[in-house]
Amino acid sequence: MEHRRMLSPGRRAWLWLLCLPLLALAWLPVARAAKPFAEHKIVLQISDRDPFKQTLVLNVANNLIKHYGPDKVDIEIVAFGPGLRLLFADNSNAPRIDSLVQAAGVRFSACDNTFRAVTRKLGHPPKLNPHAHHVSAGVVRIIDLVNQGYLLIKP
Repeated sequence: MEHRRMLSPGRRAWLWLLCLPLLALAWLPVARAAKPFAEHKIVLQISDRDPFKQTLVLNVANNLIKHYGPDKVDIEIVAFGPGLRLLFADNSNAPRIDSLVQAAGVRFSACDNTFRAVTRKLGHPPKLNPHAHHVSAGVVRIIDLVNQGYLLIKP
């Protein structure tokens, strides 16, 4: 006869509490991942310093979401070169970025090459919007997304 040692309900609860942070970490990449069931996959490029163009790229994302619906379109906005300014924490478009992330899961990628160049120029790293995720190179990120079937739009 095999003898198994059972955990008491209290110890089992503690074990779950200890495991929850690990489970949460396991889900982090999923939160960043694309929408697997979206019918339309779009990457929007912003590489322009002009505030009008930065607002325009957000307008295009918003219009796509209104037209297709938030569950049917997967959008990532990739900022590099002078366009990285869109993702600075103090950019006037920060509330719109928050809204796009929360309402429709739009992702924002910040070029690390540009980030390092700006850091050298300023003498300190610029503070980025908390929704901005670093990618090694903005252009490479766009190429990777296009190779995954995303349509590139540069407003």
